[in-house]
Amino acid sequence: MAKDNKLRKGYEGIVQWLRDVWRNAGVRQALLGFAIFLTLVGILVADLAPAQYDLKVGQVSPRDIEAPRTIENRYETERLRSEAVDAAVAQARDNPDNYVIDGRVAEGAEEKLASLFERAAGLRIPAQPADPELSPEPVGVSSDDLQERVQKFRTSLRDEVDLEVDKQSAETLLTVSDETFVAMEQAATTLAVATLRNNRITGENRDDIVDSMYRRVEEYQLPQGAKEAVAAIVEEVIRPNLVLDQAKLESIKQEAAQSVTPVMVLQGEIVVRKGDVVTREKLQILKDLGLQNRTVNYLRMFGMTVVVLLLVGLTGIFLWQYNREIVESDGLLALLGLIVIIVAFVIKVLSLIPWQGTGYLMPVAFGAMLITLLLDSRLAILLSCFFAVIVGLVTSGKLAYAAVALTGGITATLSLGKVTQRSDVTRVGFIVGAANFAAMVAFALIDDDMFLARNSYLGLLNGIISAILTIGFLPYLENIFGITSSIKLLELSNPNQPLLRRLLLEAPGTYHHSIIVGNLAEAAAEAVGADGLLARVGAAYHDVGKVRRPYFFVENQLGGDNPHDRISPSLSTLIITSHVKEGIELAKQYKLPAVITDFIKQHHGDDLVKYFYHKAVESDKDGSVDETDFRYPGPKPQTKETAIVMLADSVEAAVRSLSRPTPGRIEGLVRKIIKSRLNEGLLDESDLTLRDLDKVAEAFVQVLSGIYHHRIEYPDLPDAN
Repeated sequence: MAKDNKLRKGYEGIVQWLRDVWRNAGVRQALLGFAIFLTLVGILVADLAPAQYDLKVGQVSPRDIEAPRTIENRYETERLRSEAVDAAVAQARDNPDNYVIDGRVAEGAEEKLASLFERAAGLRIPAQPADPELSPEPVGVSSDDLQERVQKFRTSLRDEVDLEVDKQSAETLLTVSDETFVAMEQAATTLAVATLRNNRITGENRDDIVDSMYRRVEEYQLPQGAKEAVAAIVEEVIRPNLVLDQAKLESIKQEAAQSVTPVMVLQGEIVVRKGDVVTREKLQILKDLGLQNRTVNYLRMFGMTVVVLLLVGLTGIFLWQYNREIVESDGLLALLGLIVIIVAFVIKVLSLIPWQGTGYLMPVAFGAMLITLLLDSRLAILLSCFFAVIVGLVTSGKLAYAAVALTGGITATLSLGKVTQRSDVTRVGFIVGAANFAAMVAFALIDDDMFLARNSYLGLLNGIISAILTIGFLPYLENIFGITSSIKLLELSNPNQPLLRRLLLEAPGTYHHSIIVGNLAEAAAEAVGADGLLARVGAAYHDVGKVRRPYFFVENQLGGDNPHDRISPSLSTLIITSHVKEGIELAKQYKLPAVITDFIKQHHGDDLVKYFYHKAVESDKDGSVDETDFRYPGPKPQTKETAIVMLADSVEAAVRSLSRPTPGRIEGLVRKIIKSRLNEGLLDESDLTLRDLDKVAEAFVQVLSGIYHHRIEYPDLPDAN
């Protein structure tokens, strides 16, 4: 028994210790952050593959193997692409438009001619003809010697230069005068180079080009025999000079490859049937599906873990410096972690689809919009960079994917601005889509990527999908985590909301008072940089507790009897102050957000109900009146918005009682009331400064002067009869 008691006490001690640890906010936040980190790492490094096999080419499969997801059959797709490219190249070779003049043919001809004339110069026998039109006769050389030189010259050209020169042209080269020889060399080189560089020569049109060249030789000032020799020599070096345009050929190959529709292996399709022989194609499919045994890349996993740790750490530092309220709130931190995990999971799933277009559908803008609407816009920009890095990780570091993702996220954050209705999110979706589209077109131009250019519509689709996801997720996240976004506030401000409609029908005076207070509060909040929309909506609900007993409040009595005249001041005070408690109960009943309930709690603070207090003091004879019995329960306003609504509530009621509400009298009364609230300490716990109070007063005066401006009295119209 003693042992059992000892064990029980030890167990209870451990449980109590765990409870004490869990009550420590820092421990909870650290554990939550660690859970987010582990989840992100798990998403990014998860293989997501079922059972794996160890098969080899030529082996018989022992079972049916089914594809767990849809992927591209890279082996078959590459085969079809190769066939398409070969067919396109063959067709391109038959199209003359795909050929360009090869300058190397002209350069080769020029080199051959230079070699020809160099050899001729070494074997020449200068002649001195009596008549230039007559055949030259060599001086001091026998006919046999000349023929020997001619034969040597022709053989040298044939064997070493790959040129065939006829005997007559060779004799002419070896026997003409030096001046004619030089002129022949210049003429032959110029004519050959010009012909080869300026004409598209094929096997079919070569004879026409040669005939044209023979006509051009006649333009040179050379002896007839020299002209014929030049023409014959140039004819030997004229050959087809066209070559396929490699740039155009590469473009044709790329278009042919991209025209092939990828062959897909569909989810659920049998990749290898039991008894089938494993081929290279099937083995490649198994590898792409992750079904073939492989070594785990621990270095890659470690690298991803380090990157995620850096991203989470940097985000934590940013939150601690600029958004500490998120770190200190378990709910907000959990909300942030959930959004990050959802976006990371969607990015990971899209990365597993074997189509390069999915990289441009990563919904980073969806995460950025949710964070902007529910948490903070600066945080949204930081996490857009976070998500872009994740996109780069799961897409093997492709810059275009990460850049488009980052563009969408930052554009979404900067475009949201002041949301006044849900359609604004749709508008932002189109703006994000346009930005993504522009980024994709830019990268298509940079990389000369036809696929990216043709599929740039995916950027627009990304923006639209992000907006749809945001609108779909927003109400659920608001309800689960108790967040009140600007869109939720706009919905709450709708006069058809059940509680507002009840206020309108059962306490119309209070309803119209609340509308005016809302206008005053919104103008003042915007003047001091607070949330004007929150102030307006909070003002609309601040007096909802009056619907329980509306006739006890002067704005709903419409000139009738005042029931307070028949009851004691203490009971009147109890009824008046109870509208705060009853308002809180109605807020719970109608599931109003906590930020709106705060306006109901705090719009009077712990103010004294002065009228009934003084009435009680006047009628008290034994000094038993306790001031605390005549005060509202509080607390005092904790934020700028609730403090502004308190001031607007007091000011509107006071100005309404003015007999002649001139601008000067309105301003004097407004500043008097604000000063009174300040001196009573009701603003001590709000963030309003003296400068803020001055701006609040100016805003109140401007709005009230517009409401209570001077009106002319219209004369009675004479009776028509």
